Amino acid sequence: MSTDQPDHDPFRKPEPQEGPDGPPQGPGRSSPPPSYGGGPYGGQEPPPPPGGGNPYGGGGPYGGAPHGNDPYGGGPYGSNPYGDMTGAADPLAGMPPLASRGKRLVARIIDALLIGIPIGLIMGLSFGGWNSVDDGRTYAQEAVYTVVYLLYEGLMLTRSGQTVGKKLMRIRVAMLANGAVPHGSPGWVRVVVYHLPPLIPCLGSLFWLVNVLFCTWDKPFRQCLHDKAAKTVVVEAE
Repeated sequence: MSTDQPDHDPFRKPEPQEGPDGPPQGPGRSSPPPSYGGGPYGGQEPPPPPGGGNPYGGGGPYGGAPHGNDPYGGGPYGSNPYGDMTGAADPLAGMPPLASRGKRLVARIIDALLIGIPIGLIMGLSFGGWNSVDDGRTYAQEAVYTVVYLLYEGLMLTRSGQTVGKKLMRIRVAMLANGAVPHGSPGWVRVVVYHLPPLIPCLGSLFWLVNVLFCTWDKPFRQCLHDKAAKTVVVEAE
């Protein structure tokens, strides 16, 4: 009996065929994985990640949000103070210089005298002099002074960002986000936080002292608490 298999035997295994790249190709043999060398060492470039662009997601050279979509807001007042992988951004870049603490103090004194002197004369005549020992009468005088000062400052800040004292010192109040005049609620929030807490017995005076001193250690914008509440800064007027 002959052991030769017929030419068209359906159970006969095909002979391995030599591929164009050298090693035989056929059943039971796998092709070598493609080389991802690239560059001066040859090989193929790796396929791009799904969706293309940065394989780690996001925009820019290191991923994350593109610089055009700054989550801290645009403009010099809204730059990211913590920066990104390229380095920390200067939070004061593009802003007018911050007003000195001395100018702010002198402007506040001018405004206080501008309101205090006429109110003091009127209230002194109405209540028979400022030397009264009546605590209720003294508190009423302070309340009237505070309300008049609050209205004066609120109306002027929401209109131009300056009171008379700030105009003389050539400084102004600006929104931290974009440097604009604090129209509307920001200007009123600022003056309310400054003027109303001192009317609270005992704790009011302590809050006022902490508030006005806060700008001496606050960085980088030298904000008092009423600035932080309204998101404003005090800068040099152009």
